[in-house]
Amino acid sequence: MRAKWQPLDERIDALNDDLCEHARTDEAVNRLTSIPGIGVLGTTALVADVGDGEAFREARDVPAWLGLVPKQMTTGGKPRLLSVTKRGNIYRKRSFPCALTRSA
Repeated sequence: MRAKWQPLDERIDALNDDLCEHARTDEAVNRLTSIPGIGVLGTTALVADVGDGEAFREARDVPAWLGLVPKQMTTGGKPRLLSVTKRGNIYRKRSFPCALTRSA
């Protein structure tokens, strides 16, 4: 089985290296990956989806678009914020670490 996994591991490593190289050269991705806890895969997906962010009027619109907003329950005109919903694209919510400073 290990002999079958070896080419897949090599291909994954090559794709990861390509993604990290793209992250080093793209200014927007590089800025986002400087935030602790945000990885290259998540930032490249976010930049690919959002672009320059011109589609959003305010910064608070981005988490709502991602599906990272709390559920609301209103009764009698009193809104209560509950837990964060699991709606939205799962791929965008994930972040994977990558060593951007790793030498090739």
